Amino acid sequence: MESFNFNELPEVVRQLFEKVERIEMLMARLEPKEPDENEILNIEEAAEFLKVSVGALYTKVSRQEIPYSKPGKRLYFNRIDLKEWIRQGKRRTLTEIRQDAEIQPYRNRLRSAIRRNH
Repeated sequence: MESFNFNELPEVVRQLFEKVERIEMLMARLEPKEPDENEILNIEEAAEFLKVSVGALYTKVSRQEIPYSKPGKRLYFNRIDLKEWIRQGKRRTLTEIRQDAEIQPYRNRLRSAIRRNH
């Protein structure tokens, strides 16, 4: 660090303040932003979010396998809709299947009893 005299102190403090401001601005850019849950994504952003290629996403759109909007010529995707689409594709675990199989006979009996009473 270079030396300075007392008379130069205000200028040195000003320069230091400017450097701190620039560092703060750079750090603010580096901080990860929380994505807006209701954010609208373009095709590239949606493909990145889903971790698929843009071509694969176009295929899903053409097969109408995925929710999208197309006002005009461009495709748009809602982040919430994409998350829900992912959840709907969830496979049940073996435990869930077994539990459902154990409950199913009781459901059938209940339905039969309701039908007889009506």
